[in-house]
Formats: sequence, C-alpha cells, structure tokens
Amino acid sequence: MLDLPSIASPRLWAISIAVLLVLLAVDFVITRRPHAVAMREAVGWSLFYLALPGAFGLVLWQVYGQRPAMEFLTGYIVEKSLSVDNLFVFMLLLAAFAVPPELAQRVLLYGIAGALVLRAIFIAAGAVVLQSGTWAFLLFGAILLLTAVKVFREALRREEYQVDIDRMRSVRLMRRLMPVSNSYDGGKLTVRLDGRRTLTPLALVVTAVFMTDLVFAVDSVPAVYGVTEDPYLVFATNAFALLGLRALYFVLHNVLDKLRHLNFGLALILAFIGVKLVLHWAHKVWAGVPDIPIAASLAVIGLTLATVTATSLYADRRERVGA
Repeated sequence: MLDLPSIASPRLWAISIAVLLVLLAVDFVITRRPHAVAMREAVGWSLFYLALPGAFGLVLWQVYGQRPAMEFLTGYIVEKSLSVDNLFVFMLLLAAFAVPPELAQRVLLYGIAGALVLRAIFIAAGAVVLQSGTWAFLLFGAILLLTAVKVFREALRREEYQVDIDRMRSVRLMRRLMPVSNSYDGGKLTVRLDGRRTLTPLALVVTAVFMTDLVFAVDSVPAVYGVTEDPYLVFATNAFALLGLRALYFVLHNVLDKLRHLNFGLALILAFIGVKLVLHWAHKVWAGVPDIPIAASLAVIGLTLATVTATSLYADRRERVGA
C-alpha cells in the first residue's frame, strides 16, 4: 500500500473549498441576468482566472517549496490544454441545441459546477486506487496511452465530427423521464405546462454537457496524477482549470477552429504522461529504471503546446492566403 504525499492539512482543504464555493457563487450571480457576453467582459474574467493560479503557484513556492509549485504549474497546463479541447465539444453542443447567446454562459456554468463534483469524485477514487499499490501507476498509464490513440484518431477525422441530438443517450433518457417543451424559457430548467412539470431544452443541453464532462474526467484525472501524486494538487489544478472555462469559451469561440493541430498535441502529451506513469511504476519496482523529472515534463508539455499552436496558426494563414 502506498502512502500518498500531500501538502494539504484539513484546514487548507477547508479554505480551498470555501474559496471555490465563493467563486462559483460569484459566477452564478453574474449569470443570473441572461445576456450575451461581450469580448471585453470575457477577456477581463479570463485574465482574472489566469492570474489566480499564477498567484496560487507563487504561494505554493514560498510556503511549500519548488517541487509542489512545479507540479501544480505542470498539472494546471495539462488540465487547461485539455479544457480547450473540451470547449470545442461544448461549442458543438450549444450549436446543436440552438442555445440562445444570452443563455450560453449559464449552460457552461452548470456544466462547470457538475464537472467540479465529478472531478472531486474521480480524484478521491484515484487516490484510493493509488493507495492500493504501485500497479495503479501502470493502470493509469495504460488508460492514458489508450486515450492518446483515441484522441489522435479523432484528430484525423475532426472535420467530420458532428453532434446528433436525437442519438444522444442522455437526451433520449431525459425525454423518457419527463416531457420537454419546444422553447427556452430564460434560465429555467423546468416549467409547468398544462398542469405538468416539463423540462426545457436548457435542461437537455445541461445534461448533455454534464455527461460530456463525465467522459473528460476519465481522461483528465489520470493525466494529472501522472504529474503529481498529491490529491490536493490534483484537485487544485482541476478547479483552477475549470473555473475559467466559462469566460475562456467566449474568448476562444471564434478561434477554436483555427487550432486544428491541438488534438495532435494533446495526443502526444497524453502519450508522454502515460509513458511517464509506466516508467514511474517500473522505477518503484526496479530502482535502476529512470524516473522522468517534473522539470522535463513541463518542458515537453510546453514545447508541444507551443509547436501545435504555431503550426495551427501557420496552416490557417496559408489557407487564407491560398483562398
């Protein structure tokens, strides 16, 4: 049985969860009045949510030392990169459900709140699995390698990816459980029609986003455990990456399609972390096997993201010039 290292005391956990709830409450207050999000508003909140993890990382460095801060930064970059890919799917979902622009941020916020609950459950489960023995590193590594193959295949056929609402299992299940109205009614999830409690389309799209988050959690949590074994840091990276997702969606909404090579980079990152986990397992069993240091992981991840961003922008520019 492994004893997972952690910098967090019960007091630090309590403070962190309280701050998280306050930030979510602020977001719910902001989205209470449905409105289309202007670019200036989206950029302002995006910068705020980028500054938060930066400040948190500096505090970690000052209080707990270099290693926890480096692990947090690396894990945050991994999670933020995966979340950008999540945004592409969210964009397709919101378009498929014809979500009015003024309701888009409320849908995303519901999805983020649900994702935080799911990630907490998966992080706790991951910690239990890791505590059971070193074989868990091998299991997580295999999951990430398989995910990398799946992401690479999806990258090859990305232009063909579409959302068919009628074929989604979550939507079909909701329609069986309750009737669904034909139109949105502000931010309401249910309304009363003809004396019956009825779902609005908003409830369906929120459910679809929530189920999508469930799939993403299976990939992202093992990825961060490949960077750090500290459950608190895994939770912190997920929380900071998800909190800024609502605002980031509106900043990147018009440029997501231009990041055409992002999935290739994500596949490479997931494969790298998968190999890192397998080597970490082997290092636990045979001390002679090298263990990839966190600084090298950060360098590989950063270089990969910079490369695919540059090649995506170059390919997009060439396409526009050729047109």
